[in-house]
Amino acid sequence: MRPALLIIEDELLLGAELSRHYQDGSWEVEWAKDLQQARNILLESEFNPLVILSDMSLPDGNALDLMEEIKGKHAHAEWLLLTGYGSVPDSVRALRLGAYDFLEKPCELDHLDLVVSSASRSASAHRRLQYQTQQQHQKYSPKALVGRSPATQRVRNLLTRLTQSHFSTLILGGETGTGKGLVARILHYSGTRAQQGPMIELNCAALPRDLLESELFGHEMGSFTGAKSRHFGFLEQANGGTLFLDEIGEMPLDLQAKLLKALEDRRVRRLGGNKEITIDVQILAASNRNLEQMSKEGGFRSDLYHRLNVFQLTLPPLRETKEDLEDLVPLFISEFSAEASKQIKTIPERVWAQLRNHDWPGNIRELRNVIERCVLFSEGEVLSDQYLQLPIKESQPVHKPSYSLNHIDQICLPLDGSMALEDMDRHIIEVAFKRNNYNIAATARALKSTRETLRYRIQKYNIRSADELV
Repeated sequence: MRPALLIIEDELLLGAELSRHYQDGSWEVEWAKDLQQARNILLESEFNPLVILSDMSLPDGNALDLMEEIKGKHAHAEWLLLTGYGSVPDSVRALRLGAYDFLEKPCELDHLDLVVSSASRSASAHRRLQYQTQQQHQKYSPKALVGRSPATQRVRNLLTRLTQSHFSTLILGGETGTGKGLVARILHYSGTRAQQGPMIELNCAALPRDLLESELFGHEMGSFTGAKSRHFGFLEQANGGTLFLDEIGEMPLDLQAKLLKALEDRRVRRLGGNKEITIDVQILAASNRNLEQMSKEGGFRSDLYHRLNVFQLTLPPLRETKEDLEDLVPLFISEFSAEASKQIKTIPERVWAQLRNHDWPGNIRELRNVIERCVLFSEGEVLSDQYLQLPIKESQPVHKPSYSLNHIDQICLPLDGSMALEDMDRHIIEVAFKRNNYNIAATARALKSTRETLRYRIQKYNIRSADELV
């Protein structure tokens, strides 16, 4: 699709020349001879220009008045203003309204082409950013926090109110895996900061002290060994937006003092620098530890805790909100089924019984991983309980597996991360193939798979029978 250009010019010869020139240059061009015609094109037609090339003074008024009138009512476009005489007040007003450039007539076509091309790239980038922000807003609305339990509903209602409020700092509490990262993204992308700046995330537990300081506050070239260029810290990069400090309880005490000063003064100084930079950042601080208790015991600065604690939102663990399984499990099955090209539609009652009986120490993160594993290894439309691998409580009825591998009860797999899912898949097929004397039909029956699927997996993993190994 060709880029669109609106020309607003009352001089007939110049307007015709510009229109013909840019139409030949593969632009889609509309030409308005006065402000009213331009207003109709912008507000009432489907024409959506990337660049607006306009004379400043027109028969029915000043182009700056139209620019101010349509601001916020039309998709972002870059304005290039042409005038036969320049005035300082008009130049200042044009820049204040966001004009891309202010050019005096006559203007060489070659130079004008360069400016129009640059303005087009700027408008395209701005629209892409707006589109991404809108997509994130839709993805991370308060409804993204899924669950029907009263506790989850209360958190969702609080999120709705917080996204409509202006707050400087907030503490997110809760056990690991309860969704603090998701809540932080909801607060940013559905909040008042989404259109003002980016969201920057920093895990304070993932970096050593010196690197954490450099990433947070930035540094000047030569400020330390290896600082070969200037680096803008995350506090600067998040200016206007949100800085999400995950695991803030792991931040060293001396850096906590430096962060407190930056938050109090709203200014930051890069390492090795002598200039303070003004910042306006919303801080979301998350921790799975009790920061209030840590501040009493000296493990976290009490002054920083009170500075951050404008509002505290604690997420409930999954063992206290097991009603949420009714919404979370189908959601995760749908997500992973799409990724793995599966068609899982049924969740047996024995699967539900095990899911409801488990206490989920890893919370939603653990549930997500369990469902992903089951989806990957399930065949057909039924979610298999073969790979749930949840510890069985004494009060839980033991369901004997309905499958058999040549009358041998089970295959043991490590869950300590030492074996990838693909390795588990290969190991299961290899062991079952061997136990069934390398008979594909018997192995397929034992694994409740089809022979075609099994042959594909055997070829994929290059599994050979005993005769082939000789």
